Amino acid sequence: MGVLVGAAMAFAIIQPIKVLPRIRVAPGFAFVDQAGERFTSETARGTVTLYAFAPIDCPGSCKAIFDTIDEVTARVPLETDLGDVDFQVVTIALADDPTPDALRDAAAVTGADGTTWRWVGGEWDRVRTVVGAGFRRYFERADDGTVDFDPGFVLVDGNGVVRSEYRYQTLASDADKIVRQVGVLGDEIRLSNGAASIAYEAAHLFLCYG
Repeated sequence: MGVLVGAAMAFAIIQPIKVLPRIRVAPGFAFVDQAGERFTSETARGTVTLYAFAPIDCPGSCKAIFDTIDEVTARVPLETDLGDVDFQVVTIALADDPTPDALRDAAAVTGADGTTWRWVGGEWDRVRTVVGAGFRRYFERADDGTVDFDPGFVLVDGNGVVRSEYRYQTLASDADKIVRQVGVLGDEIRLSNGAASIAYEAAHLFLCYG
């Protein structure tokens, strides 16, 4: 405890470490991806995952979402270092039990390769629970079948913990913020070992209570 307090005091003075907050545990889920394979929250364990949410057929209104994903997936390998941890994007379809063919069509239109970026979906009630209650994203289906939703992203670390949420556009583009914060998370993944782990825990302590 004394060592932790000492590290915390040192951090308070020099603040050399940046960390993303541990916001909450991400929801558990079991969906099907565009290849017809089962994809679950446990499948995503050990991988830094950026979650996005969009209707299965989302023409012009979703272009900004997919452009951001394209930019992020292109820049993360070049501008960040996650060590041995992979980065992926998962778009959860705001649709009622879409078939793998429907998910493949959405993937083809948006450029999701099924590895770095995949589409997943499931029954409507399950999607509502996972996305609405778990990821805390607003969406609602109208009587005509169209879906009203708030665009955004959620960044989850390899332990299944939400580390950042992107809800509103600011002067910095979403892609810039995401890439920068993936880099911060990468530093923590690579460097928070041994004695340095105490300093990182101190950083989290001050982030929560400072």
